[in-house]
Parts: sequence; C-alpha cells; structure tokens
Amino acid sequence: MGWVLVQDRVNVGFVCLVMMVWGVGGIGVNWGTQSTHPLPPDTIVRLLRENGFQRVKLFDAEYDTLRALGRTGIEVMVGIPNDMLATVGGSMKAAEKWVAKNVTQHINSNNVNIRYVAVGNEPFLETYNGSYLGITFPALRNIQAALVKAGHNNQVKVTVPLNADVYSSTSGLPSDGDFRANIHDYMLTIVNFLSVSASPFTVNIYPFISLYSDPNFPVEYAFFDGNASPINDGGTLYSNMFDANLDTLAHALQRNGFADLPIIVGEIGWPTDGDRNGNIEYARRFNQGFMSHISGGRGTPMRPGPIDAYLFSLIDEDAKSIAPGNFERHWGIFTYDGQPKYPMNLGTTNSGALVPARGVQYLQRKWCVMKPSAKLDDPSVAPSVNYACSLADCTCLGYGTSCGNLDSRGNISYAFNSYFQQNNQLDEACKFPNVSMITKTDPTPIGGTCKFNIMIQPYYGSAERRFGVLLEVSVGRCTEILWEKWDYCCTLNL
Repeated sequence: MGWVLVQDRVNVGFVCLVMMVWGVGGIGVNWGTQSTHPLPPDTIVRLLRENGFQRVKLFDAEYDTLRALGRTGIEVMVGIPNDMLATVGGSMKAAEKWVAKNVTQHINSNNVNIRYVAVGNEPFLETYNGSYLGITFPALRNIQAALVKAGHNNQVKVTVPLNADVYSSTSGLPSDGDFRANIHDYMLTIVNFLSVSASPFTVNIYPFISLYSDPNFPVEYAFFDGNASPINDGGTLYSNMFDANLDTLAHALQRNGFADLPIIVGEIGWPTDGDRNGNIEYARRFNQGFMSHISGGRGTPMRPGPIDAYLFSLIDEDAKSIAPGNFERHWGIFTYDGQPKYPMNLGTTNSGALVPARGVQYLQRKWCVMKPSAKLDDPSVAPSVNYACSLADCTCLGYGTSCGNLDSRGNISYAFNSYFQQNNQLDEACKFPNVSMITKTDPTPIGGTCKFNIMIQPYYGSAERRFGVLLEVSVGRCTEILWEKWDYCCTLNL
C-alpha cells in the first residue's frame, strides 16, 4: 500500500463530449524549450492548434514563444524559473517589472491569453535540500500583488507547481494524506494564500517515477486498465496510482481546512526512451489510458468531476538535465522534429490521430560514423566517445533503450553522429582522430527501434541563444571533469 505515494479509440462524435468534459480550457500540454535545435515557435503553435490543444504550460516567459501564442485563444500558463524566485520575492519592484514585461506586454500588445503564472517549478523537491523553502512564498505573494496592481488579478491567477512528494500518507492509504512534516507550515502558508486569492493548487504526478525508483512497484498499478489489485481505503477501491495519489492530496487539503481548493494536474506523462520502462508501448498505454480515464468527467472518489491536466510533454528536449535519469529527454508525445511517436487519440482531430508538424526543415542527409578501417582498440575511441556523449545526447544507448541492441561499432557511430548533428553537421565535428568519417549512407539499422537522426535546421531565436549549438569544437581530448561527469558513456558496449 506504500506504493500509493512512491513519487519523486474514440470516434469523431466523441469530440463534443471531450470538449464538454474539459470545459472552456480544453486539453493542456507542457511545452518545454530545452533543446539544442528547437522548432520555431510558430511551428510549435501550429502543432498545438492542429492537434486541438487549448491550454499550454510554459516553464519560462520567453518572448518569441509568447508572441507566437498571441491571437490563438490558447490559454497560457507562463513560468518563473526557480533561479528567479529570490529576485521577485525579494523586491516588489522586480516583481512588478516581471509582470509588466512578461504578462502585461503580451496581453495588451500581442493578445496572448495568459491565465496563470507558475511561480517556480517543484521548488520543494527533497533533492533541493530546502534551497527554495524561504523564498517561494514571498515570490508568490509579490507576483500576486503585482498582478493586482496591473489590473490582471481577475484574469491571471498565481500557482506553484509542486511535485507529489510534498504530501504523503503514513499508512499508504489516501485517507491518511497530509503534507510532509518538514514543510507542513510552508505548505499551509501557500495553500491559504492560494485559497484567499482564488487560485488553484498545481501538482505533478508521475507513476513512471514510482516504477523507475522501486523495482517492486506493481507495474499494472501505474496504468488505467483495471488489471491491478485494488487498494481498499475504507471501502473505497483504488485500482491505479493516479487516482490514489490525487486523492491523497485531496485528503491533505481537506485535513487542513481547504477541501474546496481547486486542483490542477500540472504534469502527467510517460517517457519513451532512456530506461527499460521508458518505451513507446508503455507511453502509449499510459497516455491513452489517462485520456480515456478522464474523458467521462467522473474524476476521482474524492474529486468527482472534470480533471484539469497538462500532459507532459509536447516534444522531446535534448538539452534537459539527465540528473534524474536518461529518460528526462524523452517525455514528448512528439519527437524533436514534431513527428508523432505513437498512435494516440486526443479526441480533438477529425482523424482521431496526432497531426505532425508541417514545414520542418532538415539538415543534409549525411551522418558521422566510425571508419570501417578503425579498430575498436584504438586508444582514441574511448575518449572520443566520452567527449561526444558529454556534449551531445547518448541517452538512447544502454540497457533497455531504443538503441540498446547496437554492437560496439554501432554505439560509437551513434555517439559520433549525435555530436555531429547537434553541431549542424560541421566538418570539424566529425574529426575524431583517425576513427570517424562522414557518410551519405544512412547507418540506421534495418528493423528495430534505433534511428540515427538528422538534425533540423537551427532556429536562431532567443531560445536558441540560451541553448546554442557549439560553433567551435575541440576533439580528441577529454578533460578530467568530462570523464568524471560523463563516465556513464564508458559503460557502453565498446
């Protein structure tokens, strides 16, 4: 029962039902921009619209992203990153300046339908060791005051997206839910403020993390097929982790006098790579199951009725930190270039299928691979692979991943090509000493799940300036720092 809180085909006629269930807001999705080669914002916004997404949650307030959302009617939640909490929480002037630049300007000049400001992102994660405990509420309070001063308080609400580890249950049953003891006072301060300001509580729920963290977690309990042995909580049966987890929060709110506080599920999804349980089939099963689970509007035992939720996430992000796990770069229901990963019916398109991004511009059809004449025991191979993986993305390599069945030469070529593509196919990015070459023959193995990608044309907006590609490369050497930080590459089958 402790697993409750382990956390760190519909037809066209169904469209109307879905729209009634979701209400004015519609289906939500998270749009992250931590990519070396992000699709242009206009392309992403067209992707959102053609797939019927009516709500989008952002992790910052990047100008080009918000501008592209203007005049679309899509409801927007803009974000204030954790590293800005101290600034806006410590200065009312800074908070007012942030609201003027990132809310008022876009509402008034670009007609962006901003409805929420997310103050921080999971700031109370236990892994942060309390770094944001004292500054989250001041930031929330100042941003709310700035919104009121700017006249937005009726349209724009504040919230704090929190991980489900802010609450727990001593028995593992939802009915014993309460906020974590070491942050209980902080949580009550925030919850009371949200209640007074008519704002929602936002929580991120990830059954995948439970499965990833605990090898004994019952797999079926993560999904919505009703195959799991249910948990009996005083006569209330829970056959999936999502319902039990959300109701644990509902009980925690009720226990502390806030039974009616609205709840938004800020993130929920399943990754498709980077881990043996992060795969296409599980992701399709989970996300489609979740959509079907909430489509009837019945909610959970404690919170019957429609559930407001944002799928995580829209598109893969190859520049995300992999500190939590290699799966972090693979949460998208679309690939890096806006192509659907698997069949999924959101109930929002006439075909019942996901619509791919249009007009995507790719680099040339060429790849960087290991020379056929190069030897596996060449002393430059290991440091070259480590260098490539440290600056590119090798998270599709390893046990149980999409490219986990490559042989040694395949692993090496995949690493080289990842670095080559992320550096816009510069000749200098395929000059690993004596062991690499550029080819126009696709090295992707026939059959199987592994693909040697060709990168898309770089977008030079402000998001690209944050995660800019390397324009100068130096290969054939590997500093001690790189060896220490990226030694997981050394575990590949070289």
